[in-house]
Amino acid sequence: MNDESQNKMGSPTPEELRQQVERTRDELGRTVEALAGKADVKAQAKEKTAAAKKQATEKAAELKEQAAEKTAAAREQAAEKATAVKEQAAEKSAELKEQAAEKTAAAKDQAAEKAAAVREQAAAATAQIREKTAQAAQTVKDKTPDSVQEKTAQAATQVRESAARAGQFAVDRTPDPLLEKADRIAKAARANRTPLLAGGAVLVAFLLIRRGRGRNK
Repeated sequence: MNDESQNKMGSPTPEELRQQVERTRDELGRTVEALAGKADVKAQAKEKTAAAKKQATEKAAELKEQAAEKTAAAREQAAEKATAVKEQAAEKSAELKEQAAEKTAAAKDQAAEKAAAVREQAAAATAQIREKTAQAAQTVKDKTPDSVQEKTAQAATQVRESAARAGQFAVDRTPDPLLEKADRIAKAARANRTPLLAGGAVLVAFLLIRRGRGRNK
């Protein structure tokens, strides 16, 4: 049996073997390419995942930085507003204190002016009373005879002596608190001693004149 018959019975020829090798090589190449493509897809997925993580980290850091900047700006604005409010309150308080001080000073000046005016009026009135009392006393003295003046002096002496005895008796019988009060009243009376004495002299002289005229009738 020759080679041709052997080929006809199913044994591959060299050409067929070569073709089979080429087909197998092509299939292996496609398989390798497919496997390489799959491996490349996984690598790309990993790269994309890493890039996404990196972008997310960068974005989070950026947002955190922006939030910190906004927080710092808000705190700074709040501090500036608080400082401005404190300054305004201090200025308002100082202004109110100044106004109160000015009003107090004006009220004190007005009170001092009124007190001075009242003192001047009182001094003028006291001077007028003293002058009129002196004039009246002088008039009574000029119109009163010498005998009447002597009687008036004697009567005044008697009145002073009686008053002294009565005063000593009252002192002996009066408690200390009342004595202190009487002492204050006496001091006030001594301050106006001249008008009171002149008035008393005028009254005594007037009574003596009326008494003398009654006797002459």
